Amino acid sequence: MTRVLNAGRKEPVSGSIRSIVVFLHGYGANGADLLGLADPLGEHLPDTLFVAPDAPEACAGAPMGFQWFPIPWIDGSSEEESMRGMQAAAEDLNAFLDALMVDEDVLPEQVVLFGFSQGTMMSLQVAPRREDAVAGIVAFSGRLLAPELLQDEAVSKMPVLLVHGDQDDVVPVQSLPDAAEALQEAGFQDVFAHIQKGTGHGIAPDGLSVALAFMRDKLGL
Repeated sequence: MTRVLNAGRKEPVSGSIRSIVVFLHGYGANGADLLGLADPLGEHLPDTLFVAPDAPEACAGAPMGFQWFPIPWIDGSSEEESMRGMQAAAEDLNAFLDALMVDEDVLPEQVVLFGFSQGTMMSLQVAPRREDAVAGIVAFSGRLLAPELLQDEAVSKMPVLLVHGDQDDVVPVQSLPDAAEALQEAGFQDVFAHIQKGTGHGIAPDGLSVALAFMRDKLGL
């Protein structure tokens, strides 16, 4: 049984929904953490609805925040608990996306997943295994989980933009080329990468600019 994800939203500047960006936050944060990006992005994506769900579980390491799944080296959970949590969260996210597209009357190719850190892990886990491809994935400061499974399990192969800070001390920057290699080996044709110089575990202006250009292109705006 899937859990309902509570989500904040920022309506399109134009008042008309032609596309949706779904923000997926990192470990210990919440949807509001990324929804603020809708303000600078919305000026350039005027027909885009921005939606930011909270992850389904309270986060032990951040009492006011949420997690998509446990992280063993942070919270002491087992690998089995982490995997079960990720699989459950994937079902929750799939149900959320299905309902969102029906409610807002949009097609998968009008939707971009925009992940940060653990939200990137969820984006790269869920979107390729959905029957219909979304317009693209923007993947900040995360990594690809179980890359060895992707080739056999990927159903949809949408464009992916990988962005990482070269000073990231939370998720190593090596995660970007590792993910790019696995995606390309699995048959993803459009894999793009951007390294944010002098940036830690975060979203810098140059990375956000690259993400905006990617979204405008893949959403046909």
